[in-house]
Amino acid sequence: MNRIETLGKVVELAEQRRDSALAALARLEREMQQARDQMEQLESYASEARQRWTARQGSTVDPAVLGHHRQFMQKIEHAIDFQRSVLASRQSQIDQQQAQVQSAERDLAGLRRYTDRQRQHLASQALRREQKQTDEMALGIYLRQRQIEAARTGGLPT
Repeated sequence: MNRIETLGKVVELAEQRRDSALAALARLEREMQQARDQMEQLESYASEARQRWTARQGSTVDPAVLGHHRQFMQKIEHAIDFQRSVLASRQSQIDQQQAQVQSAERDLAGLRRYTDRQRQHLASQALRREQKQTDEMALGIYLRQRQIEAARTGGLPT
């Protein structure tokens, strides 16, 4: 396996690393959206419960019902607080994964640039070799023609 083929394999591995990082980021973003949807549901439910309770304020309320309502609202607020921590955690994971994606993309771009430079270098070397061979062949033809001319004229080549 030559150097360019080896570099091609390295680039391929870097592409796989980048693709895996992108897939993980997409998964985390879907999870984040699910967490946001759940937060929205909790907040909506809490708002509806508050509105229902506000509508009942003019009427007499059994103290036990009031106690149950307060416990219920505390549980909803606790669930909302927990969901906030889930959202913060998901955002942190997304931030970390975005950094990994950027790192993988930087590495891949660098490897591609290096591979391109190596290809250009090898092409340049091949062109120089070809030019050298062409020059040597032309010189050989020129010298043979001079020898033939010298032999025909019986003299020394000029």
